[in-house]
Amino acid sequence: MDCGGCTHRRPWDLAFSAEPEEVAALRRLLRTHLGLWGLPELTEAAQLCLSELVSNVITHVGPGTPATLAVSMSGTYLRIEVHDPDTRALPCLIDSTDDAEAGRGMAIVSAMSERWGVQLLPDRKITWVELASELTEANGHIKDIRVSRATSCLHLYNAGLPAHLQGSTKLSVISARETAIDIIADLLHWLRAHGHDADDALDRAQMRFEADARRFVR
Repeated sequence: MDCGGCTHRRPWDLAFSAEPEEVAALRRLLRTHLGLWGLPELTEAAQLCLSELVSNVITHVGPGTPATLAVSMSGTYLRIEVHDPDTRALPCLIDSTDDAEAGRGMAIVSAMSERWGVQLLPDRKITWVELASELTEANGHIKDIRVSRATSCLHLYNAGLPAHLQGSTKLSVISARETAIDIIADLLHWLRAHGHDADDALDRAQMRFEADARRFVR
């Protein structure tokens, strides 16, 4: 079955100055994008890896270094890259004691991620990390029975419309959203027609949705 309203996770990047005070802003931006991408469960690990990659630049290349954050999907993996202009200061794992500060950062990255590495280009290096998601395809949805049920419902509802009102077989994000709104509105009409309080049902559904969403908020 085609994915109803697939999430098109387009790569994005942001230039920044590698300063300690920038880390919190970068973490917030990453959290926002992961929410929009439907990957909130990766937020904690992604933010931690990002913090370590940026801190590595600050410590080993220098505060104020011009850098770039790039985020994309590598298949079903979330890929986070930090670019900086120093091709000599290479991050590496070292055997550090529990009390040692050096070496901890990349050890944390290694433990939290599926894989990481360094790519050297003529004008910069790219330190990257990839985190495994629960996606089955890059533009798909997480393995959530509620999302799967909704996707099936969208396709069934779209197929039941008159031919001239049907969208394409593969629903676009916009058409799927409009179909979802139609479904919600029709369900409210059904509730009212059967003597139920539609507003109360909508409030309860919103409360249930928000309770589920809060589980992923960091």
